[in-house]
Amino acid sequence: MNGRLEILQVHTRGMPLTDELRGDNDTKGKLKKVSDRTHGFVGADLASLCKEAAMHALRKILPEIKIDEEIPVEVRDKLEITTEDFEEALKNIEPSAMREVFFEVPQVKWDDIGGLEAIKQELVEAVEWPIKYPEAFEAINSKPPKGIMLFGPPGTGKTMLAKATANESEANFISIKGPELLSKYVGESEKAVREVFRKARQASPAIIFFDEIDSIAPARGTGFDSRVVERVISQILTEMDGMEELKDVLIIAATNRPDLIDPALLRPGRLDRMIYITVPDTKARKEIFKIHLQGKPINRNVDVNELVRMTDGYVGADIEAICREASIMALRELITPGMDRERCRELSGNIVITMDHFDRALTRIRPTISRGKLQDYEKIAQDFSQYATIGEKDDGDDKLKIYA
Repeated sequence: MNGRLEILQVHTRGMPLTDELRGDNDTKGKLKKVSDRTHGFVGADLASLCKEAAMHALRKILPEIKIDEEIPVEVRDKLEITTEDFEEALKNIEPSAMREVFFEVPQVKWDDIGGLEAIKQELVEAVEWPIKYPEAFEAINSKPPKGIMLFGPPGTGKTMLAKATANESEANFISIKGPELLSKYVGESEKAVREVFRKARQASPAIIFFDEIDSIAPARGTGFDSRVVERVISQILTEMDGMEELKDVLIIAATNRPDLIDPALLRPGRLDRMIYITVPDTKARKEIFKIHLQGKPINRNVDVNELVRMTDGYVGADIEAICREASIMALRELITPGMDRERCRELSGNIVITMDHFDRALTRIRPTISRGKLQDYEKIAQDFSQYATIGEKDDGDDKLKIYA
């Protein structure tokens, strides 16, 4: 981190930085925060970052410059490179070590996820704290968890939680879809696993996210293929706690079927924590409705509390589908066959989504998870209590079950 800051100071020497960026003799200003966010950047990447920030600042005064004339002094004096210029530059410059596997994370924030407050806090403690406060972990002579398993019914927000975690922690993010690691050629699948972990080590701190991990890590000895899956599991286990230490790299896995996963992955030191994400309760459903209704032209007769009561047993994805279906029904009443675009634009300001639209949407959107299926998931969660249950937190209406 200090090395990156020194490189940034060298490349910004002579640049018209703002006082906020440069800082005084005792502090390094916002330039230090820029260095904190450039995990995995080599010297050439940092040089490109400074040039891109300078170009962004220059573009702001381009309208005042005439190509065939000298730049006026008063315009030159206005040229300053600000924190905003570096923020824009960071969007365009990727670390060299991540260019082959870089995955652009959607702009998902914690506020975009309704409810699950206890789970969000657990992820903050496991992911953000080790990156932002490593000195605190050194002070207590403790290491953060190596891996986290998010499991639960479909549509409860497991993938969205992983995206928000990567976004909020500002760590480099590598997303792996199970089948893309598998190859029919002997040795290629294991090579792909090694390459993913090698890139993550180079660009640490980094998060490797395995979505639907049960597709690539089922219990060994249960398949009838060419044993490629077993070799992939063995390679993942070796990378996670083999001779080469996995430092500042966190594994997040998501699955609907934890009972299918190889038990060797679930022991402490690998996927240390298992977090069960269940169907949202009353409080969480209300927050999810507020998120998805935000910005929509809602009629006064729409009662959110009534919608919450009517959607008992619905997951977050179901609630999003209800809001979308109600919006489409309101559009159907406005748009007629053959309507021209100008007429549609004129009438768009009159669109209103009423309670009737939501009532009709509820007749079309049924819960993803039946009562019987939910009981099956609860039983699976209880079965995993054999992995030394830490406990169950009850944060208001939010329930968090963690298995280590």
